[in-house]
Amino acid sequence: MIATLRRDVRAVRERDPAARDVGPVELVTTWPGLQALAAHRLSHRLHRAGVPLLPRLIAHLSRAASGIEIHPAAEIGPGFFIDHGSGVVIGETARIGEDVTVYQGVTLGGTGFQVGKRHPTVGDRVTIGSGAKLLGPITVGDGAKIGANSVVITDVPANATVVGNPGHPVRIDGRKVEGPDADWIHLPDPVADAVRALGRRVVELERQVRELGGDPAAGPRLVGEPADVHELRPREGRSPAGG
Repeated sequence: MIATLRRDVRAVRERDPAARDVGPVELVTTWPGLQALAAHRLSHRLHRAGVPLLPRLIAHLSRAASGIEIHPAAEIGPGFFIDHGSGVVIGETARIGEDVTVYQGVTLGGTGFQVGKRHPTVGDRVTIGSGAKLLGPITVGDGAKIGANSVVITDVPANATVVGNPGHPVRIDGRKVEGPDADWIHLPDPVADAVRALGRRVVELERQVRELGGDPAAGPRLVGEPADVHELRPREGRSPAGG
C-alpha cells in the first residue's frame, strides 16, 4: 500500500503543473484528490478484509472533507490522479486501471437498479475530462480520452477520443494526441461540423436555383399560406379580427 501511495504522489507531480515544486508533505496534507485516494486505499483494504461499518465510515468522512465520493468496493489501480476533484463520484463496481487521470465533476455511475457489475471498467492511461459521465457496465479501452461533459453509455475503443452526448469516438485533426492530457479546447465538435455541412449544401442549392432562373427565396407555400402579403391586409372598414 505504501508503494502504491508513493506512485500516486508521483502521478500528482507528473500531471499537475501546480505540484511541480511542492514537497510531499504539502501534497499529502493539501491536495484533496490525493487525500481522497489515500482514504480509499485504506477503506478498500478494510472492505476486502470484511471489516463492517469502518470502510463506509472512512469513505463518508473522506467525501465530507474532499467532495470526492469513492465507494470502498471500487477497484483503483496505481498512479490514479484526480485533478481538483470536487464532484467526482466512483461507484461500487467501478474498476480503474493504472495511470488514469480524472478531472472534477466526473461520474463513473450505474444505470437503473440492476445488481452485479453495473459501473464502468476503465483501462490504463485513460483521461476523463471535466464533467464527463460514464454510465453502466461499459468498458473504456487503454489510452482513451473522454472529452469534457461527454455522456458515455457504450464501450470506447482503445486510443479513441470521445466527445458529445451521447459520446462517440472522433479523431483530433487526424493525428494521435500524446501525453496524459488532451487539448480540451480544440476537440472536434461533430454537431457543429454537421451544421456547417448543411449550410454549405443550402448555399450550393441556392446557386443551382439561380442558374435555372428561379428565386431561391421563393419556396413552396405552406398549407393555408397566402400567395401575396397583400392578402394579409384587412378589408376596409373591418378590423383584422373581422369586426
